Amino acid sequence: MFAKHGFHQVAEKVKLGKFIIERLNTASDIERLSMPERLRISFEELGPTFVKLGQLLASRPDLVPDEYVAEFEKLHDRVQPLSFEVVESVLREEFGNSLYQKFESIDPAPLGSASIAQVHKARLATGEDVVVKVQRPGIIQTINDDLNVLYLLADLLVTYVPESRPYNPTGIVDEYFRTLELETNFVVEANNIRRFQENFAADEHIKIPKVYFDLTTERVLVMELLPGIPLSQEGSLRQENIDPSEVIRRSLRAYLKMVFEDGLFHGDLHAGNFFVLPQNQIGLIDFGVVGRLNVRTQSAIANMLLALSKEDYERLAYEYVDLAPFTDRVNVDLFAKDLRELIAPYFGLTLKNVNLGKILMKSSGIAARHHLHVPTDLMLFFKSIVSIEGMGRKIQKDFDFLQYSLEFAGDLAKTQYGPQRVMNDMTQMARESKAFLNSLPRQLNFFLRKVNSPDHAFRLKVGEIKELKRSVESSSNLLFLGVIIAALILSSSYIFVHDTVSHIAGVPTISFIGYALAIILGMIAFLNYIRKP
Repeated sequence: MFAKHGFHQVAEKVKLGKFIIERLNTASDIERLSMPERLRISFEELGPTFVKLGQLLASRPDLVPDEYVAEFEKLHDRVQPLSFEVVESVLREEFGNSLYQKFESIDPAPLGSASIAQVHKARLATGEDVVVKVQRPGIIQTINDDLNVLYLLADLLVTYVPESRPYNPTGIVDEYFRTLELETNFVVEANNIRRFQENFAADEHIKIPKVYFDLTTERVLVMELLPGIPLSQEGSLRQENIDPSEVIRRSLRAYLKMVFEDGLFHGDLHAGNFFVLPQNQIGLIDFGVVGRLNVRTQSAIANMLLALSKEDYERLAYEYVDLAPFTDRVNVDLFAKDLRELIAPYFGLTLKNVNLGKILMKSSGIAARHHLHVPTDLMLFFKSIVSIEGMGRKIQKDFDFLQYSLEFAGDLAKTQYGPQRVMNDMTQMARESKAFLNSLPRQLNFFLRKVNSPDHAFRLKVGEIKELKRSVESSSNLLFLGVIIAALILSSSYIFVHDTVSHIAGVPTISFIGYALAIILGMIAFLNYIRKP
């Protein structure tokens, strides 16, 4: 497939050229397309696994060049709906002959169809209206087969195409595998929904659908049918008693609560998953992809937003450095300069003129060029901002996401130094200190046993062997002079006490000579010590 769209040179480079049957050297239409366009078309023809991979790459400008990101953003699931007979067969495999004892009816017409699952409206035997999400039969095997191919291609690229190594092809496939593994297990999604219900239990403005756990399996998810209209439909904001400004205010408040308070946010919050319910109530669905943020990352995000609002690019750069795994290859001043060149032209503009999420995603690409690995959940947060701003643009074209979010970021920064936060930090510090002190004797004992082992040898990694050699020689010379000086001083002092024959300035002659030599050698040693290499 890749060879068909003009990638036969790559196939030959990774030693797969002999498997190419068809080479479209005469395909002038293909030759006119750019490499990113060819790759996007290849992914579309290869099916849902590759389409989802492209969608993942579209959200990772820190891993792939900008021109590929732009093309991958055009990828959409284009799948034919399953026939109801196929859906019904999957349900019978899960529920057996009791299917229609549990369900009074199931609407044969799907509410939606995607690459992994299809959704139908249904009514339970107990009378509740529900939504049934059914996994496509055979999709797990298809994904596993495609993933095996992706791992093979990643290994071949790393081995035979050195220029691909900075993008870590195997790491990309690993991340993709973890995402799909969770997304294809509906029990995991049901548990995500339960956690969001708990987080918003006290907020009457946010509606999270109830999950019927007794009817949910790895392949089937049954949940409450929300009585609203998704934002993706034109009439959603024209319902009676709906105030668009109130809808966006509540939705953004809920989103920022997820990020800054709960540390658990919806990772795919686009207009199709956002329902406008009566009385300005908001409903959320599709929790297969969620982001998890620890306290450190929450604080970093708040500081990033505050830094953006004040054009403090050095502070923004340091937040990236603190979150990324340690590296000594980053020059923070140059990194901050590149961030300034990216962001400064947009400062002061509103959502009507600029997309903050895309700017943050581009900034992560700059971070990658400065040898910083951006955490996956932070990238998912940036991607979610893109979706949030897309929905905001549908409701209020000049809405400024950054300005609205600063209220929450500022509150978080204040709570970092509040009495409760200080007490929590002190408790955590005490707990960690206790654990450290408890383990210290055991660790020391292990270290001493290791050092005293006859097979143990220290390993020294030398960056500059010449520098090491010079340092050793200099130290040896100083040590030798130190020994000579000490011997002269000791012997001269001994003679000074016992010799009474000949004196110079009241000091025995031999002692005088010994002290003089010691002083001269001491000056030589001092000059050698301070001398620049």
